[in-house]
Amino acid sequence: MRSKEEFVNGLRDKRKVFYRGKLIDPTEHPIIKVAVSHASKLFEYPGRVDQEGKSKFFHVPRNSQDLMERHGLIYGLTMYCNGIFNISQAIGSDALFALLITSRRVDRERGTDYTKRVENYLTHVRDKDLTIATAQTDVKGDRSKRPKEQGDPDMYLRVKEVRSDGIVVRGAKAHTTQAAVSDEIIVIPTRAMREEEKEYAVAFAVPANTQGLRMYVRPIDELEGNSSAVLSRQDYELETLTVFDDVFVPWDRVFLFQESKFAGQLATLFATFHRFTALSYRVATANLFLGAARLASFVNGIQNEKQVRDDIVDMIMYKEVMRATALSAAMSPVIEEGVAIPNPVFTNVGKLYSNAHFHDVVRDLIDVSGGIIATMPSEEDLTGEGREEIMKYLRGAVDGKERTQVLKIAKELGSSNFTGYILTLMIHAEGSMEASKIELYRGYDFSDSEKLVKSLLNR
Repeated sequence: MRSKEEFVNGLRDKRKVFYRGKLIDPTEHPIIKVAVSHASKLFEYPGRVDQEGKSKFFHVPRNSQDLMERHGLIYGLTMYCNGIFNISQAIGSDALFALLITSRRVDRERGTDYTKRVENYLTHVRDKDLTIATAQTDVKGDRSKRPKEQGDPDMYLRVKEVRSDGIVVRGAKAHTTQAAVSDEIIVIPTRAMREEEKEYAVAFAVPANTQGLRMYVRPIDELEGNSSAVLSRQDYELETLTVFDDVFVPWDRVFLFQESKFAGQLATLFATFHRFTALSYRVATANLFLGAARLASFVNGIQNEKQVRDDIVDMIMYKEVMRATALSAAMSPVIEEGVAIPNPVFTNVGKLYSNAHFHDVVRDLIDVSGGIIATMPSEEDLTGEGREEIMKYLRGAVDGKERTQVLKIAKELGSSNFTGYILTLMIHAEGSMEASKIELYRGYDFSDSEKLVKSLLNR
């Protein structure tokens, strides 16, 4: 297994990463290196390694127990990273599990050899202990048009050229989490494709320093824009606009090539695994908000007020509904091609609940903490010449110093740039609400409901 230091040194590979208009080394940049540090915590987490010295993230789930253990692994690592999801091997393994299933389906129907390629790649990343980002979401251009109808064909990533030794791809993928600080990037389709769109039905993997690959990192406003930040100084994850400018991919790293029939299947399978991962980490992230609200209630001296109890119970329900749906999804898996898929119904129910109710969690935190989290003096004032006077007037049920420490984390979570970022994340990450609704409606078994009513009508 790699050490933290070996991982960080591996990122110094001349990859093309841009931040605020400048080419940077992620390991040296004063802001981006926080994301590097966050990713590197994976290699310190004691619960990650199995008895063979391999990462548990790459264990292919075969049954309920495997999925239960994966849930615990993701929850535990997120807690270890202060409630911020560590995607470094989770999302890539989600994609690999989906690829294992899809490759076997394609091979059986088309006589291809994708399964061997996927298995060899899985062995490679497991043995080398690599981190993997997954690039799925195309930039899409005009949303009213399909890939082939776009004015610019690069709005969906496509195969531009076919060579004897591989393919050349062109296009871009949006919000690829931690791609700039990962070893490898797996690319999969974002949607179902028609036969005439087969050049967009492509899946592959490339190292993050591959020629022609450029990554533009989102502004880290939650850190740069908040001098009183507590959480984001230690842990955050970045996203990039990832551009593939005529990137060459050798055949042994191509996992789907123009088999348009299977593009949608792969996209859906990945989404199911990834939404299960989302439920698992979001249970841990909920602890940040629940814990901040509880502590704020004590320092404000309102822990026994009914409306505060109602807010806290609301947050408990949010956390435990996600945990319950994750455990239910693990306990009732669908087995395909020897791989255990988290139950899609329970997974999508949990994901939709998480999407729809996260803003309630933020509201509850604000309600308990009070408006002071939006108007409190700056970090510079809290440590400057007027600090003693400020502390005198910011005391609550405890002294001003203790109260402001709690209010600072409540502010970061509930009234800062981080709040806007995570509100968007919790609605759109791991697939939009509409995508979950479509999968839930399409895959739900209505038979018991319909039979019950029909039996009444036939009496």
